[in-house]
Amino acid sequence: MTLTQLNSYRLMWIFVMFDLPVTTRAQSRAATKFRQYLLDEGFEKSQFSVYARFCSGKEQFEAYMRRIEDNLPGSGDVHVLTFTDKQYENIVRFSGQRRKRQKKNPGQLALF
Repeated sequence: MTLTQLNSYRLMWIFVMFDLPVTTRAQSRAATKFRQYLLDEGFEKSQFSVYARFCSGKEQFEAYMRRIEDNLPGSGDVHVLTFTDKQYENIVRFSGQRRKRQKKNPGQLALF
């Protein structure tokens, strides 16, 4: 197995999906604050309550999990899924009754 093949199984995608109550003003603010937190952490909005982010492996995933847990709103449901980069490249997307082209996965991890 080549280094590239190994990396595609080590590199991961994190999906955060949530259903947060917004019936009161405080709940609405908490949901907005959580969405903004995810954006500030580098997550990309996939759908209204689904956010995704690329990470370099299990250690980085665990660090994100600790920070997500520290920023959970007071109520509602939050689910976190992970996919290897190799699994993510097989996701099928539809938009407006048409299949969308697959997104290009990052070729390498960018450090800033």
